[in-house]
Amino acid sequence: MVKVKNICCIGAGYVGGPTCSVIAFKCPHIKVTLVDLNPERIAAWNSDQLPIYEPGLSEIVFARRGKNLFFTTEVDQAVNEADLIFVSVNTPTKKAGMGAGFAADLAYVEAATRGIASISKSSKIVVEKSTVPCRTAESMRTILEANSTGDIRFDILSNPEFLAEGTAIQDLLNPDRVLIGALQTEDGQKAQLALVEVYANWVPTERIITTNLWSSELSKLAANALLAQRISSINALSAICEATGADIDEVAYACGCDSRIGPKFLKPSVGFGGSCFQKDILNLVYLSDQLNLPEVAAYWKQVIDLNEYQKKRFVERIIKTLFNTITNKKIALFGFAFKKDTGDTRESAAITLCKHFIQERANVRIYDPKVTSTQIFLDLSEPGILDNTLDVKNRVVIARSPYDASEDADAIVVATEWDEFKELDFTRIYKRMNKPAFIFDGRLILNAAKLEKIGFSVHTIGRSGV
Repeated sequence: MVKVKNICCIGAGYVGGPTCSVIAFKCPHIKVTLVDLNPERIAAWNSDQLPIYEPGLSEIVFARRGKNLFFTTEVDQAVNEADLIFVSVNTPTKKAGMGAGFAADLAYVEAATRGIASISKSSKIVVEKSTVPCRTAESMRTILEANSTGDIRFDILSNPEFLAEGTAIQDLLNPDRVLIGALQTEDGQKAQLALVEVYANWVPTERIITTNLWSSELSKLAANALLAQRISSINALSAICEATGADIDEVAYACGCDSRIGPKFLKPSVGFGGSCFQKDILNLVYLSDQLNLPEVAAYWKQVIDLNEYQKKRFVERIIKTLFNTITNKKIALFGFAFKKDTGDTRESAAITLCKHFIQERANVRIYDPKVTSTQIFLDLSEPGILDNTLDVKNRVVIARSPYDASEDADAIVVATEWDEFKELDFTRIYKRMNKPAFIFDGRLILNAAKLEKIGFSVHTIGRSGV
C-alpha cells in the first residue's frame, strides 16, 4: 500500500483551498501543494488577503503556509512530486451543446486528467474531488489507463466534498462522514486505504465510509438533491401559509419536532442558492433522462421550478405591496451573497431579485459585508448583443453600510441572513426612510413585532401581510 507523503490538488477554489489547507493543518508530516493556472488566484493565496472568505480559513492557512502547505502555478513539478492528486476543478452546468442547461461541463476535469497522464513519471492515486455526474470516474480511468505503462499506473478514487459554505472549516475539522469510493479490485482497495489513512489522522474511522466508485459519485448528488428538496418543500408550504394566515415558523417547528423529520433545512427563504444545489439537481435530472427515467427527471426538476417560483412570488409581493409599481422607487437590498458567512454569490437569490427590480426601473442600493462591488456588477451585467451594463450602473449603487443603503429608501429587502442585520438600529433607519416605510424579510431573521412598533410595514416570507 502507498504511504501518502506528498499531495497535490489541481484547482485552488472553494473546495480545493479549504480542504487541502485542513489536510495540511492536521497532517504536518504530509506536504500539500495546491496548483492553479490562474496566477492572480495563487498570488492571493500567498498574500494576507485570501481569495475566498470562510470563517477560520485564514488562521489555518497562515499556520501551515510555507511549512507543509504551498500554493503555486508550477503544475508539472507538483504533479510529479505527488503520491496522491486531488482533481478539484470547476464543473459548471453546460451552456451549449448536448445537455445544455442540465449536464455538467466536464471539460476541466478531462483536461486535468489528460494533464496528469502526460506529466506523470511515476504511479499516482488520482482522486475525483469535483462534483461530477455518476460514472465520470469511468471516463477518467479510461484516459489514465490509456497512458499507463509497466512502470506507471494510476488508481482512481472518488472523494466527494460535503461542505457547507460559511461552515466549511468546521465541516472539515469535524465531518459527519468522509466518503471514499474505489474500484472493487485489490489495487483499488489499496488506494482507497491509503486515502483512508490520510483522513484517519483526525477523523474517527467509523465516520470514514468506503464504497464503490459509482455509489460515491451518486451519493454526493443525492445528498444535495435531498437537502434542496426540503427547502423547496418548506417554501411551498410558506406560500400556503401566506394565503391562509398560518405562520410558517410555527408550522416548521411543529414538523421539525417529529424525530422522523428533524428541524434542519426547514427554514423558509426567498430561495436557495450556491454552487451546488441547483447544479447537482440539474445533473440528476439529466442523468435520469439519459437513463430513460422521465418521471424521475420530472420529480427532481420540480425542486428547481419551485425555487424559481419562490423568488418570482417574492418579487411580485413586493411590487403589489408598493402600490403595484416600483418605477424610480429606492429599494435597499440587504445582502447579496447566497448565504451568510461567505462572499460567494453563485446562484444567489439576490441576483434574481435585483434583476427584476432593474427591469421594473427601480433604483437599488446594495449592501453586503463580504461581496465586492466588482462581483456584484459582474453578476448583474449581461454583456453581449444586448449589453445592459450601463443600465445596471445607472440603477444600482453599492452602499458602505445598511444605513447608507436605506437612506431615503421606500423599502428594505433582506436577501441574505447576515447576523449584523438583526442588530441594526431600526429606529434610526426608519427616521431616514420614505413613509410608509416597508421591510420585506426574505430570510425570517427580523423581529416583525418590534419593527411594527417602530412604524414599519413588515412583510415576511411565510406570513400573511399586515
